[in-house]
Amino acid sequence: MMKGLLLLFVFLVTGAFSSAQEIGLQLYSLRNEIKKDVPGTFAKIKQWGFTKVEDGNDGTQGYSLEDYKALLAKNNLEIVSASAPFEELQNSPETVIDRAKSYGSEFVVCFWIPHKDTLFTIDDTKLALDVFNRAGKMLEDEGITLVYHPHGYEFRPHGDSTLMDYMIDNSQHFDFEMDVYWFAHPGEDPVEWLRRYPEEFKLMHLKDCEQGTVGNQNGQSDVETNVVLGTGQIDIAAVVKEAKKMGLKYLFIEDESSKVLNQIPKSLDYLKSLPD
Repeated sequence: MMKGLLLLFVFLVTGAFSSAQEIGLQLYSLRNEIKKDVPGTFAKIKQWGFTKVEDGNDGTQGYSLEDYKALLAKNNLEIVSASAPFEELQNSPETVIDRAKSYGSEFVVCFWIPHKDTLFTIDDTKLALDVFNRAGKMLEDEGITLVYHPHGYEFRPHGDSTLMDYMIDNSQHFDFEMDVYWFAHPGEDPVEWLRRYPEEFKLMHLKDCEQGTVGNQNGQSDVETNVVLGTGQIDIAAVVKEAKKMGLKYLFIEDESSKVLNQIPKSLDYLKSLPD
């Protein structure tokens, strides 16, 4: 009897730990705080209970790489997904590889494809495919997965589908990170896209949108429309359920609003309240 209870206890503890581990934080959420106080911001992230983070494109905030990594380690934080601007992937993918390997990151993410104003075309898409497939192959050879994070402008029509479909259909050496806000904002259904392409999405940004927000396909929005997960107009529970079913490894909370310090703990509590 006691042995059975002990096994049940171990299962519950390790199961809860495993579930918590898949919820991470995108550091861009705290871009304003981290610029002023890196040690204090990392301590706050640790206090909230995060251990996995994804970095933005802001580098090491003036610290040497080794000192920055030491601050991460002091707070039990691991950059499991490193970032890379498009131009770096295009012109010096070897530096991306070095940085990702230094962090021990499993993933590298690119957040933006350069394009003129709000006009995103098939030519922009084909250039991105060339860059991502070439750099992705190099990363792949080092055991690192490259993912692209769409921002909504990719849903412009192309033939019988969209530029996003075209990009997915022609992605040979890279995958995708779904930001549910940037799928829902231009009018798409995140769950439908997960089901349409069950093998393509490896990571996710969880971000909710204020009720009544009008979206667009320009990749632009008011950051103050970011609200506590589960209180906005996106069905976060349905998205998380599908993401877990598909086995996405890391779901990163991202909140770009000025209310971030108040909202992140509430968003984390909401995610913990969802059924497994």
